[in-house]
Amino acid sequence: MRVEDEQGVPATDVPQPADDEGNGAQPRRLPAYSTAQRLRKRPASAHDFDVQTMLRPEAQPPSRGWRRFVFRVTGERVNPGPSAAELRERELVGRVRTRVNGCRRIAVVSRKGGVGKTTTTLNLGHVFAMHRGDRVIALDGNPDAGSLGYRVARETSHTITNLLSSRDDIRRYGDIRAFTSQAPSRLEVLAADDDPHITDALREDDYRRVVELLEVHYNLICMDTGTGVLESASKGILQLADHMVLVTGASLDSARAASSTLDWLEKNGHEDLVAGTVAVINGVRPKGMVDLDKVEAHFRARCRAVVRIPWDPLLEAGAESAPERLREPTARAYLDLAAHVAEGFAEHSARRA
Repeated sequence: MRVEDEQGVPATDVPQPADDEGNGAQPRRLPAYSTAQRLRKRPASAHDFDVQTMLRPEAQPPSRGWRRFVFRVTGERVNPGPSAAELRERELVGRVRTRVNGCRRIAVVSRKGGVGKTTTTLNLGHVFAMHRGDRVIALDGNPDAGSLGYRVARETSHTITNLLSSRDDIRRYGDIRAFTSQAPSRLEVLAADDDPHITDALREDDYRRVVELLEVHYNLICMDTGTGVLESASKGILQLADHMVLVTGASLDSARAASSTLDWLEKNGHEDLVAGTVAVINGVRPKGMVDLDKVEAHFRARCRAVVRIPWDPLLEAGAESAPERLREPTARAYLDLAAHVAEGFAEHSARRA
């Protein structure tokens, strides 16, 4: 006799052995799937044996704080688990590690000097380099003798112009590595020339050639631009950019200049770049006259995301700085920034598909 199971799926009778008192066998009903139902099921294969499917889930141990202390002193028998803040950090790191195919070029821009554009470029690059397994480089595209090259220990005196003059000899990653300096975070930096007359002579085509060399060997290029978006060099970098980070200070004149930058970009064919922009309000102090909630709301209406970076004494000097020495709120803000930028990687891939 055919019946239906509790879910309404036709079932078949499967005989069972008699019980100890000699009663007749009671049928056990198993689902009898139709041919169409069986075809809809994914066929079994060796791919079924992956870690997520076949291993029992383990409680994640905490990595710091009193929770880590309890975990260690009890011989790992008591596991209070990670805190909410630690889980949030792990979630951000997962987003930072968003996979990319090929190369992504990130332009960091500002029309006002002194708001932390170079610092943002550097620390964004540090976060990506620390948490990703691919190659990350920061390019000093400031035609006004940019200072990005001085924010890491210099391993070479070579600059963008030296790389350009040797571009016909570049064959492998090792060839291009001779022109860069690498921080302990694994971030590499390609410096600009000290002489502003030299960097000012670099035009849009020159930066295009540099990026063409870099994108063969690096997965992420963070490009520090000059303050003049109308200059040939900066216009060239914007033309090459897949993503943009707009930096403003926590002041009215800086925010106004940043917003006008978006106006100009929208009127000059960069609507998609503006729509995907991540805005940074940099150097935020605990108290100030400017209502940053309203400033943030303005940019949130125009950009994909907004991140506030707290003021940090380590960054104020404008010198070499190790990311592990940042205050915790500052380090967390840069991680948040990198996660928001990385969200655009998948969106960019979808647009290209």
